[in-house]
Amino acid sequence: MIQQPDIDRGAPFDWGRASQDYAKYRDIYPPAFYAKLRELGIGLPGQHILDLGTGTGVLPRAMHAPGIQFTGVDISPEQIAMARELSQGMDIEYVLSPAEEIDFAPGTFDAAMACQCFHYFDRSKAMPRIHAALGPGGKFAILSMTWLPCKIVRRSEALVLKYNPDWTGGGFRRQYRKPKMKWAQPLFTAGPRVYFSVDVPFTRETWHGRIVACRGIGASSLPGEKIAAFEAEHRVYLETLPEAFTIPHQVMMLILQKQ
Repeated sequence: MIQQPDIDRGAPFDWGRASQDYAKYRDIYPPAFYAKLRELGIGLPGQHILDLGTGTGVLPRAMHAPGIQFTGVDISPEQIAMARELSQGMDIEYVLSPAEEIDFAPGTFDAAMACQCFHYFDRSKAMPRIHAALGPGGKFAILSMTWLPCKIVRRSEALVLKYNPDWTGGGFRRQYRKPKMKWAQPLFTAGPRVYFSVDVPFTRETWHGRIVACRGIGASSLPGEKIAAFEAEHRVYLETLPEAFTIPHQVMMLILQKQ
C-alpha cells in the first residue's frame, strides 16, 4: 500500500490489486522505446541492469537477451509473484523491496532503470542507494510513456474521475521542459534528455484493460462494486468506437550518470 499527500489527494493505492490486469494490458512499450534505450547505452550485452519498480517485469522480460543480466525490484508481493510467473525460463532475478531500501553490494550494476514509478520514490533515500548499487560511471534511466490528450483519452479519464474524484493521474500534456535536478546532485550528473511521441495500437478490450489497470481504478482503494460499475459504463462507451484505434503517447527518458 502506498499513500502520499501529493498523489490522489492522499488516498491509498496498491499496485498488487491490479496485478492480473497489469500483466495482461500494460506491456505496451513499442520497439522504438527499447531501441532508444540501447542507443543511450542501456540494455547492451555484458550489462547487469537493475529495474526499480519493476511491476510484472515488463522491461526485463522485453529486454531479456543472452549476455544481459536483469534484477527487478518492486514493493508489491503480488507484482513480484506475477513477474516471476511470467519470467519462467528467463534468467531474471526478482527482489521484494522498496526502492528506498535496496541493499546490494556496492558496484553490482552497470545501469539502473525506473519506469513509470520514480515519482513514487522518496528521492532523498532512494538516490544514495541507487548510487551505491551502480559501478563507476553507471547510468540511471528515469523513464515514462504517458498517454496524451485525444477524444478517447478525455472520455476515459472523465469516467475514471466520475468514480474516483481523488485520482490525479489524468490531464497530462505534452512536455519538453528541462527538469530541475537538485535532488540528483552531487551523486549524479544529468546526461541526455529524450522526448518523442508514439501512437500505440489498442483494441476496445486492451484499452479497457489499460484503463482498469491504472492507479485510479484497479490499484485504487475503491470498493469492488464501484470498480464493476466503472467497467460497465466504460464498456458501453467503448462500443461506440471502432474495434481498433491508436492512442498517442509521449516517451520521456532522462539519463543520469554516477559521479
